[in-house]
Amino acid sequence: MIKASFMSLELLEGRLDHGGGLAFVTVGSQEIFERYIYAGMTRNAEMLADLFAPDGVYEAPLEPPDGAFPRRLVGRDEIRAGMATYYQRPADTRTVDLAKTGYVLHTTADPDVFIAEIDAGFEDGSGMALVQIFRVRDGKITLLRDYFAAL
Repeated sequence: MIKASFMSLELLEGRLDHGGGLAFVTVGSQEIFERYIYAGMTRNAEMLADLFAPDGVYEAPLEPPDGAFPRRLVGRDEIRAGMATYYQRPADTRTVDLAKTGYVLHTTADPDVFIAEIDAGFEDGSGMALVQIFRVRDGKITLLRDYFAAL
């Protein structure tokens, strides 16, 4: 298990450029998570889709079927297209408060599965809690279940 606060986008970008990772969780899990966060923070659907296996699945089971965020996307092409459409919506204008934002990565008995617990705090006092379950194969996400709700 690793418990950490989020880095600024610039610091995260630097870690990705230099292949940084932390020893408490497999470098693969840490790197996959950091790349996923970076792709989301930069709203880069291409980069996000490339993190998935060709037949990868991205699910947000708590989202309504007709919600703005895609509930289920199957395959890289659908993930790329679905997230590109979502990213065309106006971005959240709240500023992340890095002092109030953190995450914990958990390894599991299955070496291909890790869990991320995320608490995001914003400067306006609002927040968001997330739990993400990642299943990976050969360094690519085969299944991501993203459970989130605004606080």
